[in-house]
Parts: sequence; structure tokens; C-alpha cells
Amino acid sequence: MKWDDVHQPARGVVYGLLEEHDPVLARSLHDEGWGGHPLKPVGVAGPQFRGAPRKRGVYTTSPQGSVWFGSPVPEIAAALVSALARRTEIVWGTALLRIQGFTVEIDVPTPVEGAVDLTTATPVVLRHEGRELLPGDAHYIERLEHNLSHKADVLGLPAPRGLRVLEAGPRRRFSVRGAPRVGAQVRVAMEADPRFVDAIRSWGLGLDTVQGFGWVR
Repeated sequence: MKWDDVHQPARGVVYGLLEEHDPVLARSLHDEGWGGHPLKPVGVAGPQFRGAPRKRGVYTTSPQGSVWFGSPVPEIAAALVSALARRTEIVWGTALLRIQGFTVEIDVPTPVEGAVDLTTATPVVLRHEGRELLPGDAHYIERLEHNLSHKADVLGLPAPRGLRVLEAGPRRRFSVRGAPRVGAQVRVAMEADPRFVDAIRSWGLGLDTVQGFGWVR
């Protein structure tokens, strides 16, 4: 699979699914964001292939794989589920993915607020003054805290506290619509309302989540 096809098609696939179910919702989310905020509460990760051999410089595939879609907004999540239920395939860039089945995962929040440990499956993208940030850079924690607080505000939930980066993967660079996206997978810890934790698991960390970045495992 082409490396450019890992993240570049994601946004178009998401909006294509939403438009199939509800064109008005798709257009409003694309043009205006959600709840008076420009943020789009949608996350996606994929395709990721089970048992694919590792080869340097190549994104390898296998006959079995998964693509994840999510949203903390029930209306958006329902639209994605409805569209996927009618699909037999997804065109992902130059790849044709045949759908063998799908599962709807619904997290039930635990009633206890406290520390949580989250790991991303895709790189987290953050920027400061037009510059892409990596874990360890000045302003990284500050910008990630700002991103999470903004998402909490969109959802009407308390912002998390005590954010820490516990681990970081290697730098990854992708091209999306001709512009670079640079980031790294991370493992973070924070104190957070369980409702916000569940929301982030279906939205993601950082920017460009609708493009497939920052998806939480």
C-alpha cells in the first residue's frame, strides 16, 4: 500500500460515509464544526493489517485488517454506523478494502474519576506558531493540554488535569493534501472525568483526528 494512502484518504472516506446517511450533517460538520466550535469530533484509524510483515520503507498489507471510526457525538457515530452497515467495500486511496463485517463498540463509563493511561495507535499531530511539535519539544505539553481542554469544552465536560507524556515513539512524517504532517505515537497519563476519557477514545489526541491522527488504542 502506498505510504501516501495511509492518512491522506481518511478525511474523504469519513465525509463520504456521513454524506451517504445525512448530507446536511456532513456539510455542516465540514463547514462549521460542531456546537459552535470549529473542531470536528470524529476520529479514524486505519487501515491496519494483522500479521503484515515489516519491511523498511513499505507499508505492507495482509488479507486481514481493520479500520476504526469513532465519534463522541451520538448523532455522528450513528450516521457512521448506518453508512457502514450498507457498505460492502471502502475505497481507501488506491486500495479497495472489502468489508467482511463490523462491530460497534460502546464504552460504559466507570463512575470513578482518577488517573488514566492512554496510548495512541497513530501519530499525534500538534503545532505551535506554525511548527510541528514532537514529544520533548518546548510547548508540546502546553499544546496538548490546550487541545484536550478545547475538546472538553466542545463536549461540555471538565478538562483533564496533570497531563504527562510517559512514552513516545519515533518521528513519523506523512504528506496530506500536499502538506506535511509530523508526529509520534505517545503514551500519556492524566486525571480525567471518565466521560471525557471515553469521549477521547472515540475522538483522539491532538489535531487532524479526522485525517487519522491521534487515534487511541
